[in-house]
Amino acid sequence: MRTTSVGVFKVATKGPGDVSGLMSLIVSGAIDPAAILAILGKTEGNGGVNDFTREYAVAALCTALAPKLDLTPHEVEQRIAFVMSGGTEGVLSPHITVFTRQQVAKPLTGISGKRLSIGMAQTRDFLPEELGRSAQITETAKAVKAAMADAGISDAADVHFVQIKCPLLTSERVEAASARGSKTATISAYSSMAYSRGASALGVAVALGEISPDLRDQDVLHRYDLFSKVASTSSGIELMHNVVIVLGNSGGSASEFEIGHAVMSDAIDAPAVVSALTSVGLDIAPQTSTGRQLVNVFAKAEASPDGTVRGFRHTMLEDTDISSTRHARAAVGGLIAGLAGTGAVYVSGGAEHQGPAGGGPVAAIARLL
Repeated sequence: MRTTSVGVFKVATKGPGDVSGLMSLIVSGAIDPAAILAILGKTEGNGGVNDFTREYAVAALCTALAPKLDLTPHEVEQRIAFVMSGGTEGVLSPHITVFTRQQVAKPLTGISGKRLSIGMAQTRDFLPEELGRSAQITETAKAVKAAMADAGISDAADVHFVQIKCPLLTSERVEAASARGSKTATISAYSSMAYSRGASALGVAVALGEISPDLRDQDVLHRYDLFSKVASTSSGIELMHNVVIVLGNSGGSASEFEIGHAVMSDAIDAPAVVSALTSVGLDIAPQTSTGRQLVNVFAKAEASPDGTVRGFRHTMLEDTDISSTRHARAAVGGLIAGLAGTGAVYVSGGAEHQGPAGGGPVAAIARLL
């Protein structure tokens, strides 16, 4: 019995505070604000610790949606999962992707098979000394399972992308831990982003049975043979818990949309991107495909930690002027944009334990026409 329908809307933005596109869709009736479950966005900041375009974008969206939902902006942020990924280097274009979920009495004609489903969950708040360690792995795994249940997905094979927003450390948070006699995984705010992303990704892998749950703190950022094929994690200063969004396909969904994924082995793995597109019935140039329409592509990118790509040296880790994550986003973003026919794709940097080292998951969502 198909009981829910998931909608997906990609909206271009003129800046991190631009909510005009979303508001237009709400005013026109295309989007019911009460049905919005999650919003994923790419903002044009640097993607680093001090990238406040992420917080600015969330604040603008919450302020705009508050009167539509008869809630305070703070209550909106508690109700809707916001994941803003900073950095639109190269041809990447700033945009947001809005996910809605509604109950339906009768599915549209032609809807069959497993269709797009979405679920959301949150962990408890973490202590600073828990970031990047087994506590974050364990609590994330619990939240992933809860989000799967919320999405109506029971088979891990039907999960195609797990997006997580996770915390990072600040000097104040490190000092707070030290005052309690505890030591954090790192005292570097920038390094803490990687630790948090990595532990969160390992939590996904544990929840989906991709790896054994017998992990140690020291496995994070060291055992790169341990990874998830569907995890996408992004660090931010604006929270101290993990927000988990599970995207997959379910027989209980009456959605017009479908999601599929593949795993990039490195930053130039074009066949993997093609595989993700074809998994949802799209050609390499989706804009010319018949019967299906590309909505968005979601991917992770990182500079290969061994300093090479297919035997040739890269300099992404040696460039002190530009962060390696910015290099990686630009490279992978350009590759995907060329194959997808659009620069408005969601590519997030920092893929620790998200796909094999130097690679990362790539997922595509298509709409049935």
